[in-house]
Amino acid sequence: MTPQRVTMITLSVADLTVSRRFYAALGWQEAEGGNDTIAFYKLHGQFLALYLREALTTDLGLPIKEMTTGSITLATNYSAREGVDAAYQTALDAGAIAISEPEETEWGGYSAMIAGPDGHLWEYAHNPFWELDDSGIIKGEP
Repeated sequence: MTPQRVTMITLSVADLTVSRRFYAALGWQEAEGGNDTIAFYKLHGQFLALYLREALTTDLGLPIKEMTTGSITLATNYSAREGVDAAYQTALDAGAIAISEPEETEWGGYSAMIAGPDGHLWEYAHNPFWELDDSGIIKGEP
């Protein structure tokens, strides 16, 4: 058993059509297996799922309280600052809410933050201390 891994991240969404359109505008390609209540996006060794909030509530058998978004952020790292700038602009063009513009960070990097249609926070970052391979995977130990 390998306990230190994540194979799927699921985000609840109020309107799956709106969310699908947003991620498509970011350039994401939906994987097979989705339906009217869930969409899957294949990542490097894992999936991101967008799950219609009411269907997730039914699936869990528990009521989902008001959105708790904001207590986590998801991040995409780039090998250069220009990648952050381009991703940030693409997200804004897709309808994202600007949280913070691209800027130098106190830890020596460069990052920006946006929120998607349901308030899920995404950071676009360049970390000069992490080397990325050609597919964007962090090489070695961070």
